[in-house]
Amino acid sequence: MVGKQLMLCASLILGLFLGGCASVDQGDYLEAYEETYRAKVNYRTHSVPRDGYRIHVREYGKRGELPALVLMHGFPDSMHLYDRLVPLLLGHRQVITFDFLGWGDSDKPEGHRYDVESLRRDLEAVITYFDLRRIVPVVHDASGQPGIDWSVENPEKTAGLVLLNTYYGPSPALRAPEAIERFSTPGIKRDISVWMTRHFDALWIQGYNRQIAEFISREELREPYQKLLGHQSLQIRPAFYGLNRVLNEEVEKRGNRMGELQGVKAPVRIIFGKEDADLNARVAVHLHELFPNSELYLIENAGHFVQVDEPGTVAELIRCFPRDEKSCMAEGG
Repeated sequence: MVGKQLMLCASLILGLFLGGCASVDQGDYLEAYEETYRAKVNYRTHSVPRDGYRIHVREYGKRGELPALVLMHGFPDSMHLYDRLVPLLLGHRQVITFDFLGWGDSDKPEGHRYDVESLRRDLEAVITYFDLRRIVPVVHDASGQPGIDWSVENPEKTAGLVLLNTYYGPSPALRAPEAIERFSTPGIKRDISVWMTRHFDALWIQGYNRQIAEFISREELREPYQKLLGHQSLQIRPAFYGLNRVLNEEVEKRGNRMGELQGVKAPVRIIFGKEDADLNARVAVHLHELFPNSELYLIENAGHFVQVDEPGTVAELIRCFPRDEKSCMAEGG
């Protein structure tokens, strides 16, 4: 059995190398992109402290009557996941995006335990820093678990909850994307994959780019987002390995908490890209069944990165949430 696994891993690794391993520095691309983005969208950058480390945060807009939208990314990405969406949300409302520790432009401490508790503490540090009394957490992918946990335990601060192609506990239809399955399933295949991608940068980059491309339905957006999200992909490896190592354990753990979701009084809006084969429509339906005060929207022509593929549609659904959009927009909110 071990020999068969070794042969499978060797074949996998050889295939990756033969597929091409060119690596390109995307620093110039990112610098030009950021300059253009900043010219179109005004924001303030903050460095939020958390246990001696720093979380990179962007704040858009200003406080108003509507609770702040706090947008959280999953893995293996960063706050840039929301760059196409944020400009469509702005009005008289505060919008906050941030990179979790280990990701994007936040600190990447060595030896840190990257797990759901760490993600949650990052979220709590941001909420405390801005003294946010009521918020609408907008979660995607791996941020679903910490965002939902926080909302369940802080009902007085949760004005609403938005779920974008995410997961929580066990679900009959839940599937892991190829790269996530490889790095989260215990065994020799995972161990060899970690060792190889840790020691061969080009191998990691090639696999990373392929996975990002699969997350986006719109072909014209794939290459730009590979560059945008991939500029620090080598540095995010410890966080990626860490979250994957505990992934199955964290999902099973929340199997014991599924009943608590029935008690969530805040409105929940579930917005999933319909073409996501892994965090798919059936996962969205299951979440809809778990949250009694929820609405379900399945977005056509959108995949796992629904906020990248169809930002206009997503914006319409959360711009004024949880208030009625007509009255909100009439007031300029």
